[in-house]
Amino acid sequence: MANVSSTDLGTQPIGKLLVKQAVPASIGILVMSLNILVDTIFVGNWIGSTAIAAINVVLPVSFFIAALGMSIGVGGSSIISRALGANNKEKALKTFGNQIMLTISFTVVLVFFGLLFVDDIIPAFGGKGPIFEPAKIYYIIVLYGVPILALVMMGNTVIRAEGKPKFAMYAMMIPSVGNLVLDYVFINLMDMGMHGAAWATTISYGLCFTFILWYFLSKNSELKINMSHFGLDKNIVSEIGSLGFVTLARQAVVSVTYLLMNNILYDLGGETSVTAYAIVGRMLMFALFPVYGITQGFLPIAGYNHGAMKYDRVKESIYTAIKYAIGLGVLVFIGLMIFPEAITRLFTTNADVIKETPPAMRWVFAATPVIAIQLIGAAYFQAIGKATPALLLTLCRQAFFFIPLIFILPKFYGELGVWMSFPISDVLATIVTYYFLQREVKLKLNANLSE
Repeated sequence: MANVSSTDLGTQPIGKLLVKQAVPASIGILVMSLNILVDTIFVGNWIGSTAIAAINVVLPVSFFIAALGMSIGVGGSSIISRALGANNKEKALKTFGNQIMLTISFTVVLVFFGLLFVDDIIPAFGGKGPIFEPAKIYYIIVLYGVPILALVMMGNTVIRAEGKPKFAMYAMMIPSVGNLVLDYVFINLMDMGMHGAAWATTISYGLCFTFILWYFLSKNSELKINMSHFGLDKNIVSEIGSLGFVTLARQAVVSVTYLLMNNILYDLGGETSVTAYAIVGRMLMFALFPVYGITQGFLPIAGYNHGAMKYDRVKESIYTAIKYAIGLGVLVFIGLMIFPEAITRLFTTNADVIKETPPAMRWVFAATPVIAIQLIGAAYFQAIGKATPALLLTLCRQAFFFIPLIFILPKFYGELGVWMSFPISDVLATIVTYYFLQREVKLKLNANLSE
């Protein structure tokens, strides 16, 4: 699990390189997912099931603002990977400086408006009835730390673009471990309730930011920027925006999905259904960590080799990543089909929630073995700088298929129709992505190899 230099991305064997990139990414995602999972278990058992629903209401808002940092990070990191591959270090440095300025500017403005309209935002995202007050407490405290989280998410993608996945893994582990320790202290020992859960999350962001700042100031990073690199460059900002918009749009759709799901499920089944969705949502973040890790590991490899015009390695990286991700997806699928009730009981003792969640979980994860193709395919176009197909394929799964389905199917199948929408949209999006990925390989990569 050693780090690799940026030049190693273009020379080491793809399979070995993907493991070096993906394992630390997977471990980092696992620890962050475990943090969210255990945090939810702590909240459910020490505060109550209503608190789980309250946090689920707040997550899409804070995640969207944090995703702005990630989108700037992913968009800029695609440029950085290709610039390093083309031996254009000055462009990489300028891009990093622009990423920092954009992240700070946008997130501070969004937090201001997020706090200004707090009483309107929370009910809109499903924070109604007994859910409103605990959601408001959590929302206000966590939102103060979101700009720091945005910088963390941005910096983490840049570290990975440099070929330093081990440091990126450490950056993801620090807030997770910190949050769990602080959860125990604030909620269990100090009995601070939702205030404790929120402060534990916010302080953990600060711990992670401190580590990432140290990384870039130390000799570990190749990107040593100065004040001249912070000046916004129109062309770089435009490229960051076009590529980063893919990630931002995806998270925006996720936030809209949470909004719709919380409201639709509240109308169909009340607080119990919203809580069931919160538990299933945590498992979506946690269980797919190895598949997301492969996707994260694949991005800098594809980007660097495309920048270096090593198209045979780009093609090999696509198929190797898909093969590994499908294998891991099958293992996740088997586990979730066998143990959904045992998993649910970790979160709550509420009998109604325990009854409703397992069948929902089976439906939601029914198409898990095939979604690797959709994730890798969309990530490929982002890695090589093709913003439009990356955007359309990223939105395909949730915006084009899932959201329409959750309005249509419940009319015929009630709440079951909501859960059925997950695998149907996964399969449809995978078919579309596979077609365009194969077309790209045939018309672009194979054509360049034959020249």
